[in-house]
Amino acid sequence: MSAHAHLPRLYLPADALPAAAAGSACALPPAQARYLGTVLRKQAGDSVRVFNASMGEWLATLGDIRKDKGSLTLTERLRTPQTLPSLVLAFALLKRDATDLVLRMGTELGVTSFQPLITERTNTHRVNLDRLTAIATEAAEQCERMDIPQVVEPCALTTLLGTWPEKHRLFAAVERTQDRGLAPSLTFHHARAGDGLLIGPEGGLSDTECQALLARPFVAPVSLGPLVLRADTAVAAGLALMGDGLRSAQDQSQ
Repeated sequence: MSAHAHLPRLYLPADALPAAAAGSACALPPAQARYLGTVLRKQAGDSVRVFNASMGEWLATLGDIRKDKGSLTLTERLRTPQTLPSLVLAFALLKRDATDLVLRMGTELGVTSFQPLITERTNTHRVNLDRLTAIATEAAEQCERMDIPQVVEPCALTTLLGTWPEKHRLFAAVERTQDRGLAPSLTFHHARAGDGLLIGPEGGLSDTECQALLARPFVAPVSLGPLVLRADTAVAAGLALMGDGLRSAQDQSQ
């Protein structure tokens, strides 16, 4: 374990410190200053870890922290920038707690872009993108990844299908593939960077939606097994399998 693993790890927006080098200093965002000073009781001279996708991860020393103001100075680079393979998760919006869980698990499992969907059986249509981005940021801080996944505005399933780049596959988790007369020709091991995973709502996608999916040449129906999974469980299972496929493809290309 790294000697610095116990230190608080905070995402630092790229525009807060455009040029990262030992000795570079910047102001802390107000929310982080409050968290460090009020919650963690950190003081001037204490060390933290800061990161973003462009600068990697750095050891930094805090300046004075007062209420919602503070500063830090970079002292040593701990990790160079690392890029995850592009992975889109298109998921039907769920109830608040379940959607929060999808954001946390998806961030930990390598999602780079979250696309909330509105389907025929979606029960909620309201979403706070700032709140979901904050959840993804906190998850990224905890799981040691370098970047923060993007969370975009919800769209209808038909809109997703009409705008999906056809050079990338969209793996669609379709329940009861055998009952629908489907024999998936591709598995998650065929996944490549830029592909996406589609998970439907509780109760599954409607027959009309399934037909619309299967009519698209870039859609690859896949099965998550014989059991009917909750939507958030399906997200975790599908992303774990797809992540394994992406890592295999990455290893083969090296």
